[in-house]
Amino acid sequence: MIMKISSTIFTLLLSFVTFTQTTGTLTFKYTPTSHSGYSGTKNVLAIWIQNSAGAFVKTRSRNAGGGTADHLPTWAVNSGGLSTNCLSSSCNMIGATSGATLSSFTAKNITWDGTDVTGAVVADGTYKITVQSTWNHGGTGTTTRSFTFVKGPNSDVQAPANDGNFTNITLYWNPASATGVEENELATAIIYPNPTTDGLFNVDYVNANSIKVVNLVGMTILEDKLDAQSGTKNIDLSGFTNGIYIVSLSNGLKTSEYKIVLDK
Repeated sequence: MIMKISSTIFTLLLSFVTFTQTTGTLTFKYTPTSHSGYSGTKNVLAIWIQNSAGAFVKTRSRNAGGGTADHLPTWAVNSGGLSTNCLSSSCNMIGATSGATLSSFTAKNITWDGTDVTGAVVADGTYKITVQSTWNHGGTGTTTRSFTFVKGPNSDVQAPANDGNFTNITLYWNPASATGVEENELATAIIYPNPTTDGLFNVDYVNANSIKVVNLVGMTILEDKLDAQSGTKNIDLSGFTNGIYIVSLSNGLKTSEYKIVLDK
């Protein structure tokens, strides 16, 4: 009897762990490298969520036009359509934004609330946000890249490496529980560009309510309160001399420090 009860409890606990569904927000930002194709800097784009095995979860954004319907074949197939027509109604666009062919390569800011196309919060685990960008006819002027993250009760803050097509990349999963600071939660951030050549830094932070910048002799040159527990803070050090500075983020319980380089 004891063995049977223990086995039942173990099964229930395993089910709970397997199907935990943490609410929260994924924020993904990047700046695409500008390319010139068949029509100047015009380009098409799709951004979507996949599970760790690559199965489709939800489209976040698609930009394409009638003359470029065959330019997003990877997303089109993954979302339920055909590689030859990314504008087909069979491509799943539930909850996504859409638009015409883009005329330039500008910074992108995408969010995901952790739900699938039915509006249900998906199980915690490893997911990917995938980008397909095409700027030329044929298969030479296109790129597809995925960024893996963990959706769960803990924050996942990343600054993936730049490549020839994607720069200034930041990605963070911010669980809903992170809106209230707990004793084991660190204030974390991604700071970019770093180094900077104009003195301007972007600080994407999680679990913080104050920011401070000090020089190497310990003098505070900037100090400010943060309006939200998570967000982006822009800091301007253009009036200061070149060198290394320390950015300090605090949530009142714990503090994290980051080295930044000013090289005008």
